[in-house]
Amino acid sequence: MAILKVARLGHPVIRMETKSLNAQEIRLPETQSLIDHMIETMREYDGVGLAATQIHVARQIAVIEVKENSRYPDVPEVPLTVLINPRITKRSQKLVEDWEGCLSIPDLRGMVPRNESVICEALDRNGKSIHLEAKGFFARVIQHEWDHLQGNVYLDRMPNLKTLTHLSEFIRHWANRAGEKK
Repeated sequence: MAILKVARLGHPVIRMETKSLNAQEIRLPETQSLIDHMIETMREYDGVGLAATQIHVARQIAVIEVKENSRYPDVPEVPLTVLINPRITKRSQKLVEDWEGCLSIPDLRGMVPRNESVICEALDRNGKSIHLEAKGFFARVIQHEWDHLQGNVYLDRMPNLKTLTHLSEFIRHWANRAGEKK
């Protein structure tokens, strides 16, 4: 396996809309290898999610996994999830604002409103249909990665940039208060 280079904001691939995969493409060894590389890259960079555009591939693939993570120490675990051709089919009306960061926008955090829960339809790495009902942090990560597959980043969702902060300042001034009501 390989750790891949993460594209940063400003590289055109970050703003590209992605192409879906058909069943035959999903089964290809190169697609399966790409998924393995994405998982390894996400873990290497301490991410909780990674979209294919972030590793310079404009395809509808995202991987998500939340284990013990120094960037998100107080969130519940999420098992390794591979989403191919994901679609968010339902969103709660309630929005929750919380801090987000991104491997493609290193060293920054900002408050982003997201739907509290979502229903996501996708294919797994074997091409089997999956139906996910996600709440809280898992729903936030699905929406974050889905945005990447649409050519968007979390900055696009921020109603203003007043909370945008460098990671070192976030840790210094906001990390201990991150669970407080905003």
